[in-house]
Parts: sequence; C-alpha cells; structure tokens
Amino acid sequence: MRSIIIDDDDSARFLVKHIANKIDEVDIVADFDNAIDGIKYLNEESIDLVFLDVHMPNFTGFDFIKTLNSPPNIIFTTSDGDFVLDAFEYSSVVDYILKPVTLERLKKAVDKALILVNQKKQNSIQAPKEPEKELYVNVDKKLVKINIPEIYLIEAKGDYIQIKTESNNYIVHSTLKKIEAKLAESYFFRVHKSYLINTRKIIDLQDNTVLINRDVVPVSRKNKSELMKKLNLL
Repeated sequence: MRSIIIDDDDSARFLVKHIANKIDEVDIVADFDNAIDGIKYLNEESIDLVFLDVHMPNFTGFDFIKTLNSPPNIIFTTSDGDFVLDAFEYSSVVDYILKPVTLERLKKAVDKALILVNQKKQNSIQAPKEPEKELYVNVDKKLVKINIPEIYLIEAKGDYIQIKTESNNYIVHSTLKKIEAKLAESYFFRVHKSYLINTRKIIDLQDNTVLINRDVVPVSRKNKSELMKKLNLL
C-alpha cells in the first residue's frame, strides 16, 4: 500500500517510518511535518494509507480529514487517548494507536487497512456496462426513438447517415464515426468506410459482400477477417 506519514514530531515520524518499513505490505512514499503539505501531496498523488498524528500546530489530524473530499484510509498514531471515540466517527479511520508505536500493534492496524484497500479495488472492477437499447435521433426537428437492436444497417451519405431498421429508414445529420461510438461494439461492426452493420442481422457472406436484410453491402478487404472473428462460425 502506498502510504504517507504526517506528524509534527520528527522522532515520532522517524519511528513510525522505521517500523512501517518492516511491514511488507506498506510502502512509505513520503512523510510530512504538517497536514497542509500532506494535503497538497494527496492532491497530486494516489495514496492508500496515512499514518496521522492528532495534535499538530494550526491544523489537527481531524482538520486534515475534514478537508479531503475522499480521504484515504487513516491510522492515527498519537499520545492522546482522549479522542478515540471522535476518531471513529470518520469512516476513513481504520485504527487508533497510542504512542509509542510497536511493530506488533502497527501490523494489526495495517492488516485492517489492507482488507479495506483490497475491497475497494475489488469494487472498482465494474461489471461490463449493459449496452443501451434505445437511441434518440433528430429527424425533421423532432426527436425520434429508435430501438437499437432493430437497426440492421447504417450508411454514410455525405454530411448525413441513413439508419435502416426492420420497419423504417431515417436520414440523420451526423457521421458514421459519431453513431458508431454510441452503439454496442459487441454486435455492430464497420465493414466499410461507408457502412456500419448489425452482425446479428447478417443473412449470408460472399466474397467481399454481405447480405443483410435485403441490402447487399460491400466489405473491405482489410475488415473481412475481423468480421469473420465476430461471427459464430461452425
């Protein structure tokens, strides 16, 4: 875990750093003798854990936490045991250690922080976003809803595109590149510089053309092999 130490006491800061360096999961990347410099550092760097003193001149450890919109995990290291309950009012506070800090006690606190860091990383791995099922386009100064799965072909026509569905055709002032970015990559594919197709609607594929609904669409030589990879071939 990338970690920093904030403590106005030089000897206390040195001791925490010396002990923390014995813990494999901790990587002390910086230390500060005041909270303001610590905040400036956090505005530029990503940190998992802060070893933080409670009492510091002008700006306390609690001021430090309140200033941050999304504080990292905090382990308080302090000589004052009067603020334990106050400390745990903050969700970012993992533990509260009274000085002098020992390796055994610090290791227990770090283990708690490590669990939270791993949970956060796991939660940040998002499930694949569900593709949008609807698209709104401007046709004759009206917003028209198109069901995306019904689109089988989109053709570039100068400054316009023609969107073909199973029931309607729409002429829209847009570009193929712009609408391609709006559609699910999983089943829409640019077979040619002027054509974007729904691969689920393909009827057959011959040489350098594809039949989709009643339209025969050219497939560029460089895109054909990639198209074949998207098809469920027997």
